Amino acid sequence: MIESAEEFVYLRNSEVIEEYGRAANEEASLDTWQEVILRYPEMKKWVAHNKTVPLEILSILAADSDRDVRWVVATKRKLSKELQLQLAKDCDAGVRNRIAYNAKAYKEPLELLANDNFEPTKKKAIERLGSGEYG
Repeated sequence: MIESAEEFVYLRNSEVIEEYGRAANEEASLDTWQEVILRYPEMKKWVAHNKTVPLEILSILAADSDRDVRWVVATKRKLSKELQLQLAKDCDAGVRNRIAYNAKAYKEPLELLANDNFEPTKKKAIERLGSGEYG
């Protein structure tokens, strides 16, 4: 388990593959994730990349001002329907597009994206709705 914000940053920046892998795969407490976000904002997208990061943290990151952070959040399969809907309304077309391609996208966000003004997103959402390929 990752015990502190400093440990996460150290692991993420490590050139040792085992250490680097821990940053992507190990759990941390809510307090630790919140501390990373607060003290090391440049690490937000790497927090989102972590396979164990809880929905509470993804919810914070889904509202981040950095589109790259929101884009990574939009790729997560464990997103709630509410978070998917939030990101399906994002101002950035790339973030919305990631929801259309999210393997676990729910029907409601895809219905919203079927009217998107970014043609690739609209096309993918309509395709998935037509095939019944949604969560």
